[in-house]
This record gives sequence, structure tokens and C-alpha cells, in this order.
Amino acid sequence: MSTEHIGRLTSGLVIGWREWVRLPDLGIVVKAKVDTGARTSAIHATDIERHGDVVHFTVHPHQRDDDDATRVSAPLVDVREVRSSSGATSERYVVRTPVTLHRRRWTIELTLASRDDMGFRMLLGRTAVRGRFLVDPGVSYLAGDGNPSDTKM
Repeated sequence: MSTEHIGRLTSGLVIGWREWVRLPDLGIVVKAKVDTGARTSAIHATDIERHGDVVHFTVHPHQRDDDDATRVSAPLVDVREVRSSSGATSERYVVRTPVTLHRRRWTIELTLASRDDMGFRMLLGRTAVRGRFLVDPGVSYLAGDGNPSDTKM
């Protein structure tokens, strides 16, 4: 491992295996599982409709709570074949949107998927965290508690 690579690792902020993240352009705060095994980030989306280069969809930021459904739109970046952890492949829409975590803001790609049966409404994949954070799998919510007034987010 090069010294440049080691320096980048040791200068990073640490996040836990689950964190609250802000998606400001979508107007939501969502609990995400930080999943370094997943290349691309994914969010639970329903009622997905494509209109040219824009995708309209409904997000439900909180597990087991349909009262907080929010209808949003985002530019379509791509349509990709994605392999799930069970090995099944499906075609998914990919959107690009800003994310805020640990007082840092950057743009990520999100695939839109049904995550109803999953424990988390969002996965934050390795492409999103690479070069920005170290992940400590033994801790959670180092970047804040999801409260809109939380200054750590």
C-alpha cells in the first residue's frame, strides 16, 4: 500500500455501518445502511415514472411508515443492470442527487428499487463513500441522529 493511500485513509472521517443522511434536493432525511459490498447506492422508490430525461418517483424515508411519502423528481442518468445480494439481476433507473453526511456534501448516483422487504430504505454504496470516509462496522450514527436541526449532519 502506498504512503499516499495510507495518508488518505488516516485523514478521513469515520462513519458507522448505519447513518442518517440528507438528500437535500429530494427534501428528505433517511436512515442508510453503509454497504461497502454494494457498488452503487440505492433508495426505496415506488410509483416510478419516466418522462424523457426525468424520473418521477415516491420515496418513503422511514421504514414501516407510509405517512411520510414524498413525491420527487430527479434527472435520469442511466438505466443499468444491477445484481442484488441474492444474485438476481434487474434493470434499474439511476439518478444523480446531492447527499449530505458529516457536514460534507457531494453528488451520488442512486438506483431506484423496491426495498420494502429490506431493513433499510437506502444503501450508501462504496462508490459514494470511497475517499471520503472510513467505515467502522462496530458503531452507528456517528454523523448525527437524523434530526433536521442536528448540526453534525
